[in-house]
Amino acid sequence: MEKKVAGYRNEIIALPKETWKGTAIPLVTRSNSYYDLEMIHPLDRNGCIISLARKQAEEEIVHTPEEYEFPDSLYQEHWENAEAFGIVSEDGDLLACIEVCPEEWSNRLMVTELWVSDGLRHQGIGKRLMDKAKAIAASQNRRAVILETQSCNTNAIGFYLHEGFELIGLDTCCYTNNDIGRREVRINLGYFFHKDARRR
Repeated sequence: MEKKVAGYRNEIIALPKETWKGTAIPLVTRSNSYYDLEMIHPLDRNGCIISLARKQAEEEIVHTPEEYEFPDSLYQEHWENAEAFGIVSEDGDLLACIEVCPEEWSNRLMVTELWVSDGLRHQGIGKRLMDKAKAIAASQNRRAVILETQSCNTNAIGFYLHEGFELIGLDTCCYTNNDIGRREVRINLGYFFHKDARRR
């Protein structure tokens, strides 16, 4: 049962880098299903066939920050021009956030972090945060918003698809050399403002 959150203002505010840099994001993925990636016909001169099918997991798939050498946090060094926004409790605790960073060479805006605490889920906050990212991209005249998620994070994938994102790529060894076996294949999704738009 989700614990409800009390004592917060239901508004999305800017999270300045000088205050929030390094703030850990306790992102935990739980799912009873996953997208199974299968190379039915590996790439050769004639092409390839890849199957990506949603399947029920034998047991709950759980991934926690403790598994990773570089767990999620705001304003990591490699996101040089990142901006973050979120909802904060009256005590100053982070309750939900989105971080975006421009990918200048391709004229796209990347969502580098998106998190909503358990007690604030199913209240439309994720949509509001994503709307914020889309508005930033539109104001900067970006041609797309892009992000990555994992094949085991079916709840997130469902949310992104509902928000108008579509599949733009896969990476079968982004996290380990056995991402397919771990059911944690990187899935890249994109939201397009204009289908015929090109990078500048």
